[in-house]
Amino acid sequence: MKKFLQKRLKNEKGLTLVELLAVIVILGIIAAIAVPSIGSIIENSRIKAAKADALNAMSAAQLYFAENDTESTVSLKTLQTEGYMKDLGTLNDGGTVNKGEKGSENTIDATANYSGSKTVTFTKATVKAINDSKNSTSVPIGADDKED
Repeated sequence: MKKFLQKRLKNEKGLTLVELLAVIVILGIIAAIAVPSIGSIIENSRIKAAKADALNAMSAAQLYFAENDTESTVSLKTLQTEGYMKDLGTLNDGGTVNKGEKGSENTIDATANYSGSKTVTFTKATVKAINDSKNSTSVPIGADDKED
């Protein structure tokens, strides 16, 4: 009996075609589920990077307004050329940061390009509006700052 089992085990040295097909099908199913979710993770991280660039611009503008008390608006290009920001990141240099009235926050009007032609648009967005906007590609006027 021992010789029979040893002989039988020696002859079974690999996978059958059915077993190989089953493994390939399972891997295909896993890949079909994983690829779209990875794509959305990458997309969301690019949107978050654009929002971080806008927050950096608003911080740089805060410093600019502290040093230039008479100014009420500053362009992103000015922030870069005067050394308040080293790099605009994904933001277009045509954007502006507007100084808030007494008691209100500064706002940003800008567009950020990411991943080729995709954009995130900031329209009179405050820091709170940017932070609260989840993964939206359009950041409107903050809830506390809506115009009448």
